[in-house]
Amino acid sequence: MRLLLLASLRAQTGNATTAARIQSHLHAAGHICVLKDAFLYESPAEITDLTSTDKFDAALAIHLYKGGRLLQGSRIPFGIIFGGTDVNEDVKCEEKHRVMGAVLEEARFAVAFTVKMKELAAAEWPGARKKIYVQTQGIKTMPSETFDWYRFLEHADWHRKDPSVHLGIIGPAVDPLFTTEVKEKVKRAPGVHLLPELPQEELHAAVKRCFAVVNSSISEGMSAAILEAMDLNIPVLARNIPGNAAIIKHKETGLLFSNPQEFVVLSKSLKNDPIMEKEIVTRAKDYVKKHHSWESERKTYQNLVQRLQ
Repeated sequence: MRLLLLASLRAQTGNATTAARIQSHLHAAGHICVLKDAFLYESPAEITDLTSTDKFDAALAIHLYKGGRLLQGSRIPFGIIFGGTDVNEDVKCEEKHRVMGAVLEEARFAVAFTVKMKELAAAEWPGARKKIYVQTQGIKTMPSETFDWYRFLEHADWHRKDPSVHLGIIGPAVDPLFTTEVKEKVKRAPGVHLLPELPQEELHAAVKRCFAVVNSSISEGMSAAILEAMDLNIPVLARNIPGNAAIIKHKETGLLFSNPQEFVVLSKSLKNDPIMEKEIVTRAKDYVKKHHSWESERKTYQNLVQRLQ
């Protein structure tokens, strides 16, 4: 089949990484899967023209609203992959809720990363329960062997600062207004550094040289960054929200904090307790191997796509 996959494709973001991984799964099954950035389109009519002109047989979209709304009334069958903010945040907006419900009604299937996410969606749209499948994110890490960690630190100007504790924020500036606010706060926070995005293999190499990975999101579907850190034997400190708590068991496979003060206390305890750190890292690695198989994810998407024929 010739498949269209709509998603937010800003480089080095979680959605773009997930989309590329799903694309590789479908290519391996002999399908042609073309990625398109959902933000380049404004209406379902544009996607109808695209699918007609490029002769797509079926479509997938990541995020029930951002990608899914563009497939409303589609002439081809489609499936949806929940993003996280759609089920966690967009449902609070009446108009988005209405649109997402209509999209879900048309979809052949939907994929949730966690049972909790499925239950949240099913509570909003009970008629869709039977078409929602749960498939965790599959993880495969490939740290670059040529990444120059010390040159990277020098570029970040860390070597001139107090070497004891630093926080590096790595990633693209997706929201210009929010980025400006963050930059202003970072200027007043010694030891905190805003760093540019990195290709995934270099990011994995950088993570391997860190003491811990921090996730402070207020909304998550399932953070691949957390799972990748676990796979790379790096402890995780994450905000205690449903998406993070679904994959981290506090003080067993990672540490969950609810406020800045708790974050500091937990960070210090992790830094001062190498035995706890080793136990968390070992259990986290085992958890990822057991519950986030890349091969299992591949089989699921290859099987679900058959429903679009």
